[in-house]
Amino acid sequence: MTAAGATDTFEVPGLSAPVEILIDRWGVPHLYAGSRADLFLAQGVNAARDRLFQIDLWRRRGLGLLAEVFGPEYAEHDRAARLFLYRGDMAAEWASYGPDAERVTTAFVRGINAFVAFCRERREHLPPEFRLLDYEPAYWQPADVARIRSHGLHYNLHDEVERARTMRDFGPEVEDLRKVREPAHTLRVPEGLDLSVIPDDVLRVYRMATTPPWAPQAPRQGIDGSNNWVLAPSRTATGRPVLANDPHRAVTLPALRYLAHLSAPGLDVIGAGEPALPGVSIGHNGRLAFGLTIFPIDQEDLYVYRTDPADPKRYAYGAGWEAMTKVTETIPVRGGEPVTADLWFTRHGPVIDERPDRDAAFAVRAAWLEPGMAPYLGSMDYMGATGPDAFVAAMERWGAPGENQVYAAPDGTIGWRPAGRVPVRRGWDGTLPVPGDGRYEWDGHHPVGALPSLRDPADGWFATANQLNLPDDYPHVERTVTHDWYAPHRHERIAEVLAARSDWTVADCVALQNDYVSLPARRMQPLLAGLTSDDPRVAEGLQLLRDWDAALDADSAAAALFEIWYRRHFRAELLRQALRRLLPAERVAAALARVLPAEDATADARVDLSLLLDPGDRLGPDPDAVIRTAVLTTLGPAMAETGRLLGPDTGTWRWGTLHQAHLHHPLAKLFGEQASDWSSVGPAPRGGSGETVSATSYGPGFRQTGGASFRLVVDVGAWDESLVMSTPGQSGDPASPHYRDLFDTWAADGAFPLLYSREQVEKHTTRRITLVPGGTTGE
Repeated sequence: MTAAGATDTFEVPGLSAPVEILIDRWGVPHLYAGSRADLFLAQGVNAARDRLFQIDLWRRRGLGLLAEVFGPEYAEHDRAARLFLYRGDMAAEWASYGPDAERVTTAFVRGINAFVAFCRERREHLPPEFRLLDYEPAYWQPADVARIRSHGLHYNLHDEVERARTMRDFGPEVEDLRKVREPAHTLRVPEGLDLSVIPDDVLRVYRMATTPPWAPQAPRQGIDGSNNWVLAPSRTATGRPVLANDPHRAVTLPALRYLAHLSAPGLDVIGAGEPALPGVSIGHNGRLAFGLTIFPIDQEDLYVYRTDPADPKRYAYGAGWEAMTKVTETIPVRGGEPVTADLWFTRHGPVIDERPDRDAAFAVRAAWLEPGMAPYLGSMDYMGATGPDAFVAAMERWGAPGENQVYAAPDGTIGWRPAGRVPVRRGWDGTLPVPGDGRYEWDGHHPVGALPSLRDPADGWFATANQLNLPDDYPHVERTVTHDWYAPHRHERIAEVLAARSDWTVADCVALQNDYVSLPARRMQPLLAGLTSDDPRVAEGLQLLRDWDAALDADSAAAALFEIWYRRHFRAELLRQALRRLLPAERVAAALARVLPAEDATADARVDLSLLLDPGDRLGPDPDAVIRTAVLTTLGPAMAETGRLLGPDTGTWRWGTLHQAHLHHPLAKLFGEQASDWSSVGPAPRGGSGETVSATSYGPGFRQTGGASFRLVVDVGAWDESLVMSTPGQSGDPASPHYRDLFDTWAADGAFPLLYSREQVEKHTTRRITLVPGGTTGE
């Protein structure tokens, strides 16, 4: 890629004809090409133009090439990442995504490489991270996009292991206080499994592979799931369908997602995807709108092996021993000698831990390591769907992650189609690790069509929020999806609000996406009725919480008190009282640390509410007295802590003073003062929590770690009336005006138009780029 005359005209090798890129005032690029091949090549150029360092880091982390530029301390992370690369047949891999996947990805990667070559030739165009860290962006291979699997949403393995650890140390009754299983399910330790052999850190390598080394975090911290809903014409003010989607992920700098409009003969799609992938996964194509939330299929299992004392690289299988397979790779290391890494695999998957002293080894079986399971790459097969039937048909081929896909068409059709590969586990359920001796094998996958779906619901609307949404008659035993669904509070609040009216507008849906009402708080308020205290601070706290509307608004004093009281005082006391009835006194503290880990502010609120609203005998013969005492004994310390944090005058308390969004570049610590003016964005006060529709999860320091960094509401049929938001901005280049220009609007719960028609795009264009054939790749 070379400059050719005018500032915004560039020569790009491989193009067959010019491509126009119109960038609107919000930084959204609208790409117009004469062919699909040119379109996706241009998408690669444009993705690199705005997000080069981010996608280069994505590639390095996924392929296990961090040590090559960051030094020897990253070699262990590189080895872990390489364990979880796709290593199967690439022909089967490409075919899984549809007939155009390899061609599209190849064109996209050629575009990235063209921009990489341009920056290598003209280093003044390199993003500052490369200059600060003194290395150049790498060239890509098309297979890189498909082989990288460890950036997806993977979490079921954590549930299995935490469940096993808790049962091992404290028993199933304590596990019931740690996490709710839905539907209700009695845990049984699989025959042949010795829980005591599973080490506490068995997932250390797995976590290194699936978590950025610069951002260690609790398994679920920063990920509260997502919301989406569709409204039929009978439910809207305009008589047109509406689709809303706000996926919740870690709130990052640069943004996780990237908005783009891709237009060529036969395809005119706009929406968001991940910048290192071709196409878009959430948006509309002028004929259909589509959006997704996680449908939490259990696609992972931990296998526990009995290894041969005479040869720890052999494990018992069937009637004999089976040898592990070794793959040896060389990890390049900056400033040091290359590291030789031996990667070991069993028939089930990568070996993540070995304990010869216990004659044990552990491996992961993951559906997402199979062909066609690169996260979100399957969106290329549905983003051009001409209508609902074509979209649903494409879902038959969707692999990972499991998704609740909703869709809406201009003719008024709305629907829901969950999709993803559900392993067949005959005679076992996947809730706990299993022996790897052959008794617990997957028997293929259930067909996607075996999952329920819905079109044109009688109520005129349908919503998902990662909750258990299978019908009452679904055969959970025969076709287990998971027992680890997300809490239903967000969905219940969405359902309450959607069902209340039939004149919904796009702006109303944006407001609902930013709703901060806490259903756990509302359900706890009746417990405060009639309580009194001689302590004036406790009495003041009771009154503050009783008079509150249960909305965790950023400017609310009661919201600040509730979050501190509920999360840091009351729930711990309530669980402590329940644990006292199960365990000897000397074991209660350790059990409490397990069921309510201090580093994880997203503990399962369903447990707390169950103890409060349906305690049974878990709190003893007089649960009401236990609850009253827990309220009164914890509210005083909570008032004191809130006072220490926000001052003695409750009239000045604000939840947003504590709970703030402050985004940091992932490598900010490496840059130091050299990048202090652009390596963070914020802070800004925020409302909400992990239990509100606008999910704004946070850790021990109250800083928002996750939530809806991207939101979309589509006016189906009047496409230019759609609204969108992506924070902090479209660009990952600190020199761009679109690096942080959307942050303040996002923090204020705002949105901007997602323009679709060429006429409207032209009216709001602030920069034009023309890509023309020519130049060399420089590879």
